Amino acid sequence: MTSSPQHEQTGRHKVQRSEAEWKQSLSREEYAVLRKAGTERPFTGEYVDTKTVGVYHCRACGAELFRSEQKFDSHCGWPSFFAPLAGDSVTYIEDKSFGSVRTEVRCTTCDSHLGHVFEGEGYPTPTDQRYCINSVSLTLEPDAG
Repeated sequence: MTSSPQHEQTGRHKVQRSEAEWKQSLSREEYAVLRKAGTERPFTGEYVDTKTVGVYHCRACGAELFRSEQKFDSHCGWPSFFAPLAGDSVTYIEDKSFGSVRTEVRCTTCDSHLGHVFEGEGYPTPTDQRYCINSVSLTLEPDAG
């Protein structure tokens, strides 16, 4: 894994790999979602219904992204969170694909696609946001204990 100088806005070290390196280090499905902004089928991901307490990391680079305390049941088919672990752990990009405007969520450290964030949908969360994240983009590290 190659790290470059710190990201100028967040101070995080950026992870950069060639496409060949990404293909070698990720499964076909992981590569399709994380590097090509694909989406796993709803209700098929390993973390959709997970209640395990811990930290969710980016599957591509290992950066900490979300805590289980920020996860909630939105019944949308993908793991849902109401906020990232830290404000600078994710990056937001306007996504105009599929004939609509959405906000794509990427890992700040490696620029991998995670999913999308939606606002104002009436979810009973402290932020009124739903981070709809692909399970294949995440790895859960359970808390010790």
